[in-house]
Amino acid sequence: MFENKKKFALWMYPDTLEKVGKIYQQDNCDSRSEFIEKAVNFYIGYLTSEDKDGYLPSVVTSTLKAIIAESDNRTSRMLFKIAVELAVLQNVVAATNEIDEVALNRLRGECVKEVKRLNGSLSFTDAIDWQKG
Repeated sequence: MFENKKKFALWMYPDTLEKVGKIYQQDNCDSRSEFIEKAVNFYIGYLTSEDKDGYLPSVVTSTLKAIIAESDNRTSRMLFKIAVELAVLQNVVAATNEIDEVALNRLRGECVKEVKRLNGSLSFTDAIDWQKG
């Protein structure tokens, strides 16, 4: 186990050593020495940034995953709110107008073309202008 390791004196402030003693097992380390070695390797990876399996890739990956997850969560919540509002609008329109199925299918096809033409940025003003034109 210790064949390739070398023992040396390590001077550390008592509060730092106490922190190591409290947290090394949370990092699945069997000893404070293992924790300190991992910390040193982590810091070396941070300083050199060339070690592809070192500091930056894992930190960047985990940070990006967290950002994407939060963004996805916000987008999903907003899409849900928009879907609810759209359902309300559709029900109001359906309740106040009598539109036959053929006209509805034709309108849907025209709307698909119009939304594609506008890259999805259709406003209510655009719809009014389109209806007049």
